[in-house]
Amino acid sequence: MRSRFWLWLVMLMGLAVGGCAGRQELETPDYEAIYDLPLEEMWPSVREYFTDANLPYREDRGSLVLETEWKQEFGGSKIAGYWHRYMVIGKRETPTKSKLWIIRITKTVNKALAQPGRQLDWGAGRGLGGPPSERGSGAPGDASSSTAYGVSIEDDEDRLAFPVGENAFYVDSGQGTRDLTMEWRVFRGIMPKLAKQQAVSAEQQVAKAPGAKEAPAFTECGQSILGLKKQAKAGGVMLLGELHGTQEVPRFIAQSVCQLVTSGMPVTVGLELPVENEARIATFLQSQGGEVDWLKLMEAPFWRSPYPDGRGSEAVANMLEQLRQLRAQGLDVAVFVYDHPKLSGQKREDALTQTVLAQVKASPRRFHLVVSGNVHPRTAKGLPWDKQYRPMGYLLKDQLDDVTSLDMAYDSGTAWICAADEKGRKLDCGVKEAKGKDNGDRFFVHAWDSPNKEGYHGVFYVGHVTASEPAIRKGLGNPDAAPAPEESTSGS
Repeated sequence: MRSRFWLWLVMLMGLAVGGCAGRQELETPDYEAIYDLPLEEMWPSVREYFTDANLPYREDRGSLVLETEWKQEFGGSKIAGYWHRYMVIGKRETPTKSKLWIIRITKTVNKALAQPGRQLDWGAGRGLGGPPSERGSGAPGDASSSTAYGVSIEDDEDRLAFPVGENAFYVDSGQGTRDLTMEWRVFRGIMPKLAKQQAVSAEQQVAKAPGAKEAPAFTECGQSILGLKKQAKAGGVMLLGELHGTQEVPRFIAQSVCQLVTSGMPVTVGLELPVENEARIATFLQSQGGEVDWLKLMEAPFWRSPYPDGRGSEAVANMLEQLRQLRAQGLDVAVFVYDHPKLSGQKREDALTQTVLAQVKASPRRFHLVVSGNVHPRTAKGLPWDKQYRPMGYLLKDQLDDVTSLDMAYDSGTAWICAADEKGRKLDCGVKEAKGKDNGDRFFVHAWDSPNKEGYHGVFYVGHVTASEPAIRKGLGNPDAAPAPEESTSGS
């Protein structure tokens, strides 16, 4: 009866014996994890796992269902816009076997995911809208009053006392997805302990930063990025060719880093920002992330470019904050910048290559994730207007053993783009349409059997894209400030 239980135990013990400090956990199988135990015997270990992972929960004991509290991705960022919770449902497969369904519910202030018509519930006359001083007295017939809609002032105050991110849930977006990655993570955390009658642990085998006193036992990194870990190897370089100015690419990078370092892979991120900002960004990443730290980061002229092309966006600033938080937890994350904006053409490609190459050779056992506009990562020689042009990817390929170049794939949406105006005389920067192809809403990495004519080895997909405005335009020179007035923040 317990044959499957012992089979899984042998497999897991084999992984433990063959593992090492830098080993990643396996890719998530595409089938369910089945516990060779009755549900009632397995369920106490489920409670223990979520307690150990510091994920507080409420439980419906009668039906063996628990739901964790809302938690912000990367923990408490001032400007992150994504929150999640898990609903864990115990199911009887047979009288002697059981399984878990884990539904990951994500909430965001990003209206791109909102259901059509949702905003119609929040008109100007709604009692809960506007500042308290402008709401009605509650007298009969007062349409601006909270009580006109059956909601008391006490209810109103309790609701508005929630965290800012959670308030946004009422007016924006939510999605629920079955999370096989989490289901297998819980399974692997529970089954060996059940066999030995030991305490269950949610501890991950993380890449701990040198000198860090401790690292987190469990870190939430967002929905697992399909195919990522197959491409990430110690000493490898992954070049990402992006469309600047979206919310999704910086989030993809932050999630990728988090998922890799929490599975044992130290990661260095290369950003196409001016090399003059190296010390400033390094200082911010080592800081406490307070108001003064933010002001010092945003003092750089780069953030105030008259032609903000998307690399200085709110989403990029948010990504730096998320990477800072991972470092602050003791995880092995590093960042460098490599752009040489005073150069152009082939001289610039040569300089980009030398800066990236120096970083890779200085830390050959790390995984390097390097993001840039989608010309630089090409590993094939030539461009339509210059057949002898040698992009950074082409030059790196000749000097490094493991270079993977991925082009960006996305569903249609918007991006903050700088493009020549109709007369071709100057750059026009702003929110513009971006046309892509719908391949679902799940982030993934896909490698082809052979490179295409541009030298890309595959794609990284980020779903529907949404424009991210310049960080300064959104008031991030001071994280607690309101966005600057529209008329005083023109990007051209």
